[in-house]
Amino acid sequence: MTHTERASRGISSHDLAPFGWAPLVVIFFVGLVDRIEYNIVSGVLPLIQDEWGIGDGLAGSIPTAAAIAGAIVAVPAGYLADRYRRTRLMAVVVLAWSVITVASGAALSFAMFYVTRIVLGAAENIDNPVAGSLLGDYYPPRSRDRAFGWTRLTQYAGTAVGTILGGVIAGAFGWRTAFFVMAVPGLLVAWRCLRLREPPRGFVDRVAASGTSEPIPIPDADVRPARDAADRPVRGDGGAREADAADPPARGRRGPGLGAQLREVLAIRTAVCVGLGVGILTLGLTGIFYWLPSLVHRTYGVGVGAAALTTGGISLLGVLLGTLLGMRLGRRWHGVRRGGRVLAGGGGMLIGSAILGVSLMVGTFWLFTAVLLIAVSIMAVAIPTLTATVADVIGAASRGVGFGVLQLVLTAGAAGGPLIVGISSQATGSLTAAMYVLIVPMLLGAVVTLAVRGSSDREAHRVLSDAHPGEGGTAG
Repeated sequence: MTHTERASRGISSHDLAPFGWAPLVVIFFVGLVDRIEYNIVSGVLPLIQDEWGIGDGLAGSIPTAAAIAGAIVAVPAGYLADRYRRTRLMAVVVLAWSVITVASGAALSFAMFYVTRIVLGAAENIDNPVAGSLLGDYYPPRSRDRAFGWTRLTQYAGTAVGTILGGVIAGAFGWRTAFFVMAVPGLLVAWRCLRLREPPRGFVDRVAASGTSEPIPIPDADVRPARDAADRPVRGDGGAREADAADPPARGRRGPGLGAQLREVLAIRTAVCVGLGVGILTLGLTGIFYWLPSLVHRTYGVGVGAAALTTGGISLLGVLLGTLLGMRLGRRWHGVRRGGRVLAGGGGMLIGSAILGVSLMVGTFWLFTAVLLIAVSIMAVAIPTLTATVADVIGAASRGVGFGVLQLVLTAGAAGGPLIVGISSQATGSLTAAMYVLIVPMLLGAVVTLAVRGSSDREAHRVLSDAHPGEGGTAG
C-alpha cells in the first residue's frame, strides 16, 4: 500500500511508518549534509595550517567557537520547532548552510574563514531540534529505534564522509574546492525538504496509546496548541478530520512559554541523565576524532589524504555496524529487559570507550586501525537506542525544546573536545597523550547514562498514558 493510500484510509497502532519512509530518507540526507559541511575542516586542516601558519591551539578552537555559537541557538531552535511548520524551517536552514559553506571556501584570510565556521555552527544547530521533533511525529515508539538510528547515524557517518571528502578533494584540487563542492547537495536537499508533509503533532502518540487496529484518519498538519488537539478524541469515524477542518491551522502554535517547557523537560530524569551522559561522551569523541587524521599523519607518516581516508573510513564503517546492531538490540530489548534501550546504549558507551583507550596504545598501524574499528562499532550502539529513549520520555508538545536541550548539551561537549586536545598537545608535545585526557570523562558519561536504566520505562509509559485519548491526556 502506498503512502497516499495509507493517508487516505488512516493509520492504526500497528503501523510502523504511518507517513511512509520517505521523510526518514530526507531527514537522513539533511543530517548527512549537515555533518559533511561541518567536518570538511578536519580533512583539510593540515593544509589550512600550512597556508595561514596557525598552531594546534588555534586550529583546535575552530570547532569550539562554532559549537559555542550552535549552543546559543539550540534551545531557541527547539522553541521554534514546537510552534511553527518544521519542514519549512528545515528547508531554510539547509539552504543557508550551502551559502555559508561557499563563503568558507572563498575566505581571503583566516579571520574571515573563522567567522564563516562560527556562523555555520550556529545555523547547523537549528535543524537538530526540528528533525527530532519531526521524527517523533512521523514514527511511533515501536519504530523509533530505526528512525533515530538512521538519522543520528549521520552525526557520525557525516563526520567520516566530511573528513574523507575534505582530505581527498583538497589533496587533488586544493582545500577551497572541498567547500565549493558541498553547496550543490545542500541546495538539492533544501528543495526536497519543502516537499515533505508536515505531520500533526502528537497524533502518532495518541494512535499508539489507543491500541486500536481500526484506521484513524490522519488530520492536517497540527500547528495549534497540542492541548487543543488532544482535547478532541481520536476516533476511527472521521471525527478528527472534521474537527481539523473546522479549526484551520494558525500561523504559529500558542502554548506554554519557553521557561515552562524547559522546566518540564528538566524534570524528566531519564532525559537529563541520558543527555548529560551522551554530552560527556561527545566531549571525548569530538576531541579525539577531530585530531585522528593529524595523529595518523604525524605518528605513522601517512599522507594527509590517506590519513583522512583511513580514519574517516573506519569511523564510517564502525558507526554503520554499531548503529545496525543498536537498532536490533533496541527492538529486541525494548519492553523486554528493564530499561533495555538504556542498557544497550550505556553499555556500548562504557565498553567502547575502554577499547578506544586501548587503541591509542597500539604501536602498529594496522593493529591500531583494527582496534579502533571495534571501539567505534561498540560505541555506536548508543546512537539509535539513546536518541529513541529521549523521544519516548518527552511528550510531543515539548519534544522540540527537549531535543534543543539535548543538542545544547551535545554541542557543549563538542565545543570543548578539540580545544582540550589541542591545548594539551601543545603543553605535552604529544598528541597521543592529549587524547588520553578525554578517555576518563567518556567512561563517566557511560556510568551516568546507565544510572537511569530503572526510570526510563516508567517515564516513557507516562508519555503514552498522557496521550491516551480515553484518559483525556494531552498531546505531549
